[in-house]
Amino acid sequence: MERRQAAETYVAPVVAGLLALVTLIGLIAPAIKSPSPHDIPVGLAGPPPAVDQISSAFATNAPGVFTFTTYDTEADARAAVDSRSVDGALVLGQGGPRLIVAAAAGDAVTGVITAAFTNVFQKQGQALTVETVHPFASGDPHGLILFFVVLAVVVSTLIAQVLVGLRRGVGFATQALVVILYAVIAAPVAMGLATWIAGDYGSGFWAATALVALASAAIGAVVAGAAALLGRPGVALAALVAVLLDLVCSGGPIGSQLLPDAYRWLAPGMPAGQLYSAIRGALYFDGAGVGEPVLVLVAWLAAGVVLLAVGRLAHRARPSTAAVPAHAANR
Repeated sequence: MERRQAAETYVAPVVAGLLALVTLIGLIAPAIKSPSPHDIPVGLAGPPPAVDQISSAFATNAPGVFTFTTYDTEADARAAVDSRSVDGALVLGQGGPRLIVAAAAGDAVTGVITAAFTNVFQKQGQALTVETVHPFASGDPHGLILFFVVLAVVVSTLIAQVLVGLRRGVGFATQALVVILYAVIAAPVAMGLATWIAGDYGSGFWAATALVALASAAIGAVVAGAAALLGRPGVALAALVAVLLDLVCSGGPIGSQLLPDAYRWLAPGMPAGQLYSAIRGALYFDGAGVGEPVLVLVAWLAAGVVLLAVGRLAHRARPSTAAVPAHAANR
């Protein structure tokens, strides 16, 4: 008995801490080791021979870095940037090459696009004119505050749901209510604090707030469902997937396009990166590109509700199955 108590007191926390340490380094280190861009969407507009020359040159010298889409006119290319179909557009014409980049697509992405095309035209002895559209708010010029809103919401939602999910005797209705209540309160608090720190984010504030609430509800439902179904192991699993892996796959402020293949493959289905993209769409692109993130977040919410319902049903079934042998034994 004394050995067991000593193990629980000394060994268990050390082992749990080391396991968390190894997991954190094992997930994060490969993601940030030697980041390289992949499949950044860029539009091309101009004479077909010039456009073909550019796309062929990059296909040969930097394969996989960009995904090019050709547009007939500059107006079409600009519309593609506005709708977030591409993160930048190169326009070739008589006035010299011009590059249009959407700043709110992210510093890393726009930096890769600008550097790559600037180098190409410098080697040809031409000056590249760069035009920046859809800039971040002046008080948050790199979108860092917005990403930390995502980070704070994800982590705080985990904490709130764990405190409820591991309590005994908490029913489905109570857990579901806490999920909704926290999401409704946390979203305006998070966006309100961000606005207070950074300044005005513009007319998309309430749309962004609604997206934050949806994401909190989605993650909260998954955490609550995992806790209801599996108890403490479920919480650990939810923390690993819905928080740690989720945040790593988002790529942080630099985005997932510079991450290794495995992380980029997971990124579209994970809520943190989708929420960050959706917030930027609501605030800086008049709602463009919000549809896919909403579908992903709704899918997570639905999965969480299913987990929660199954967990409650399993919890109810356990006492009845345990009571059968006891009743038979009394006979």
